[in-house]
Amino acid sequence: MSDPIILTIRRAFAASPERVFDAWLDPAQARRFLFATPDGEMAAVEIDARVGGDALIVERRPAGEAGHRLRYEAIERPHRLVFLFAADPADEGQWSRVTIEIVAEGAGCVLTLTHEIDAVWAAYEARTREGWTMILGGLAELVETSDG
Repeated sequence: MSDPIILTIRRAFAASPERVFDAWLDPAQARRFLFATPDGEMAAVEIDARVGGDALIVERRPAGEAGHRLRYEAIERPHRLVFLFAADPADEGQWSRVTIEIVAEGAGCVLTLTHEIDAVWAAYEARTREGWTMILGGLAELVETSDG
């Protein structure tokens, strides 16, 4: 068995750790950035924000519905969030793990996202990195504005 692929992405935010952390677990905020694409429309955002709880995010995209399932393993506000992730809700056997760590820095914070992906998905590494980078960009737009 091959070692997993470890993707790590860091981003600074001009917002408090609490503001950045809370956006991940609040359905009204999550629908604005989590798996949201420019051409898509959110169809469902259901978040059971507790350890062992699940989340389902479904976006209607030009190519069809894109579903994403999460299962929370750790919720340590405002510094650490760990969840299992499956890109196709119908196939829960393909979980990967995402860890989000948030550290206060100056008036804002730095978020480090680590995604552990099974080596069989190596061909999707660049696409996965691009997806998380886009998500973190959307999160920045949300938390760094006064109307977010």
